[in-house]
Amino acid sequence: MDVVSVLRQLSEARGLPGYEDEVRACISGFYEPWADAVRTDSLGNLIALKKGTRPAETKARSIMLAAHMDEVGLMVSGFEKGFLRFTHMGGVDPRTILGQEVVVYGQRPLPGIIATHPPHVLPPEERNKVVSYEELFIDVGLPEEELKELVRVGDPIAMRREFIELAEGYVSGKAFDDRAGVASLLVCLEALQNLQHSWDVYVVATVQEEKGLKGATVGAYGIAPDIAIAVDVGFGRQPGVEEKESIVMDGGPAIAKGPNIHPVMHQTLVEVAKRYELKHQLEIIPGASGTDAWAIQVTREGIPSALLSIPLRYMHTSVETVCIRDIERTGRLMALFISQLDESFAEKLGLGEERWMPC
Repeated sequence: MDVVSVLRQLSEARGLPGYEDEVRACISGFYEPWADAVRTDSLGNLIALKKGTRPAETKARSIMLAAHMDEVGLMVSGFEKGFLRFTHMGGVDPRTILGQEVVVYGQRPLPGIIATHPPHVLPPEERNKVVSYEELFIDVGLPEEELKELVRVGDPIAMRREFIELAEGYVSGKAFDDRAGVASLLVCLEALQNLQHSWDVYVVATVQEEKGLKGATVGAYGIAPDIAIAVDVGFGRQPGVEEKESIVMDGGPAIAKGPNIHPVMHQTLVEVAKRYELKHQLEIIPGASGTDAWAIQVTREGIPSALLSIPLRYMHTSVETVCIRDIERTGRLMALFISQLDESFAEKLGLGEERWMPC
């Protein structure tokens, strides 16, 4: 698989929370050659199934892999003399969007730019302040009457950014949070073609993670897997970010440890990474991870979960940056982990025991 080409297509596709249709179609095309079945659930999660091979008398087991396909974006909130006012969907940083190109998805896609008052007309005390949403507007170049015919309040707005290849395997673009995770799922699916695995594998591109982990909640409830691994991005080391709050770029996936993570899942992922000499690192998350793993863990009667973080710089901007090698390592680690799964592993997690039910 050409991971750079895959990530380019994923990054440049639109996929705002609740409007993931374009990126979902893109991912579906990547899933189909490697999956036994592909479907979309009622909320919009895209689910691929790769069946395991096991004797007929062996208990069926399954693992869910999840990475979200939605991206942060904007939404039209009003009109002002031929310009659009807007609000945000997800954690968009207003410091980074002034001067950016966007696409307004009205009756037809409209290219636009995010602008504000030039500094020359501002009072001196205002010139060095961060521009708030109230002071930003979008200009698509249309007269007011025509604009109101083509655009409605509530129409989604996506950032427009071309994918860029940097040096030494680094790339930059929009929506790597979490299209990088989705790409790692595809790497895993491809690797599983050459590995024996007895557990069924559900590979899920989830929706609306940026607005409350909704896709993971619904997807995990519907699939009801025995265990799960969520893949998201973590804060890559850079100036201004403390070492204890960041992970190393090109350091491999960060294997999370904390209350959101089942200790046996964490330990086994580390053991597999060491056995196969896969570059990896540790990420301590003492509270809520804020990822799909947080929702999956407490679905139904509880699902033993793990979290892998791909190092990423400049999160929630249009120039998010990752190292392709980290995506590849993350996918390979999941595939090798899945190839080790058997009933003895289920018993370590207590999955072999009969569940107690009250009278």
